[in-house]
Amino acid sequence: MRIENSFDVPAPRKAAWELLMDVPRVVPCMPGAVMKETVSDDEWKAELAVKLGPISLTFATDVAREAVDEAGGSVTLSAKARELRGRGGAQAQIQSSLVEIEGGTRIDIATDLSLSGAVAQYGRGIVQDVSAQLVARFADCLKAQLVAATPEEAAAAVEEAAKPVSGLSLGLGAVLRSILRLFGIGRQKR
Repeated sequence: MRIENSFDVPAPRKAAWELLMDVPRVVPCMPGAVMKETVSDDEWKAELAVKLGPISLTFATDVAREAVDEAGGSVTLSAKARELRGRGGAQAQIQSSLVEIEGGTRIDIATDLSLSGAVAQYGRGIVQDVSAQLVARFADCLKAQLVAATPEEAAAAVEEAAKPVSGLSLGLGAVLRSILRLFGIGRQKR
């Protein structure tokens, strides 16, 4: 399935790019996401926790940076996520791009997603319905960091965004969208 989302941030493209390339600052902007390890300049490991009513899911995710065009403002990543108790997984190819607009920068994300196991029973409709809410939460965190007057204000925005998502429809959509957003933005090839 293909999922496309866009959002604007109130910062010049260069500042937005620098923030998005700072993985430790971006990862906590995704609800329930925690960076676990930097394997190399182009590979990371993370976990994503989601509570779906009485069910808690934790996804371990391996991410690899496939291509970066800093001048063009785009990055392509691949992500492989597996639920730690064997309830399913996801594979994604994610392309993110930044475009300067009046008053800031537009971030466009296009993801080709393949689901497996129990996670696959939740279809395209749920994922797309919830993705808009999750992108808004992620974008709010990025915006807050870009306009924060102090490091404390930026940290407060990250702390608020890092709270795990709960609720059945929002939660599952969050798992899928968080995996995509977590790894669709925030890497730069060196």
